[in-house]
Formats: sequence, structure tokens, C-alpha cells
Amino acid sequence: MYRIRYFPVGGKAERWTWIGLFLSELWFSFYWLLTTVCRWNAVIRIPFIHRLSQRFGKELPGIDIFVCTADPLIEPPSLLVNTVLSMMAYDYPPEKLSVYLSDDGGSNLTFYAMLEAANFSKTWLPFCKKFQVESTSPEAYFRTASELVNVQEWLSVKKLYEDMKMRIETTTKLNQIPEYIQKQHKGFREWDFVSSKHDHQTILQVITHFINS
Repeated sequence: MYRIRYFPVGGKAERWTWIGLFLSELWFSFYWLLTTVCRWNAVIRIPFIHRLSQRFGKELPGIDIFVCTADPLIEPPSLLVNTVLSMMAYDYPPEKLSVYLSDDGGSNLTFYAMLEAANFSKTWLPFCKKFQVESTSPEAYFRTASELVNVQEWLSVKKLYEDMKMRIETTTKLNQIPEYIQKQHKGFREWDFVSSKHDHQTILQVITHFINS
């Protein structure tokens, strides 16, 4: 309507310009209509996960997942633990899945939380696989689970998780790793040479390996 109402009454060049713009707008309107109609008839494809694993199980690529954090006071280690455990419990060949945590703050609180997560994963990962848990974050699972797969085992794993969470949160509030815990893993020795979270050497620790469950 805009083009029709403002048809140029001047020279020949203005009219040809108007015609070119008008035809372009008609073409783009037609193109928009075609693409919109195609989207109205959307095709939804649903993969058969079990068939994929049977067919391509040996050909699946290795996956590296990186989780980044910087400050245990802003990003609670208990939340970080749930993120890492959730990724470790992916329905993917465990020998082809690697989860890396990058802590820019170089906090020993984060390292301690990962040690707790590694110990709990020995129970959590087999539990997820055995009962085909979909919400693989322990916090989300125990908060929303409506049907208990096995009451005794469910309560046992939940208690282990709550105990781990309490230890991590208590240590975070104290902002200090108890001495008896530091003696349990040689990795804590790295922090003897850390002057501050803004000035520290590279600290690389392998906490847990492939768990065949």
C-alpha cells in the first residue's frame, strides 16, 4: 500500500526505481510465504536411542566436557558437584566420556568438593545405570522423584548424598579444609605454594578414572 500511495510523478528514472523496489518487495513477500508454508508442515524426527547405541556403539566419538568455575563463594561447590555428577552419568560409553573442571580461582574448596563427588560417583553412577535415572543431577532427582525404584536402596543413596552435601557446605562456610582431610590426598600439597587465587601456579589433578559399572 505504501508503494502504491506514493507512486512517483517525476522523471523516468524515479519511476523505474519505484518499479524495481516494488517488484523486489513482491518477490520477498512471495518467498516469505513459501518458507512459512513449509514450516507449517514441520517434520519431527525421533531417534531410537537404543538402536543407535547398538549400531554405532563402537564408532561413537570421544567427548570432552569442560565445566568452568571461578569462585566457590559465588558458585557453591555443592552446585558444582551436581553439575559434574550429572555429566558423568550421561547415557554414553564411559570410556569415551571425559569431564574436566577448570577452576580459575584455584580454590582448594573446589578440589575438596570434587574429591567428595568422585567418592559418591562410585555409588551414584551404578545407581543411575541400574534404574535408568533420567534426571542425573542428584539434587534434582531426590527433590522431584515421585516413584521410588527401590525404597531401601533409594534411601541409602539419598543419605549418602545428603551427608556429602552437608560436609561440602560446612567446609565452604568455614572456608578452610580440616587438616585431617588434607592428609587424605596428596593433591592438597599443591596449595602450600599458592599465595592467592589471583597468583598461583597451574594445578592439575586427575581425581577419578573410568568406572566400569
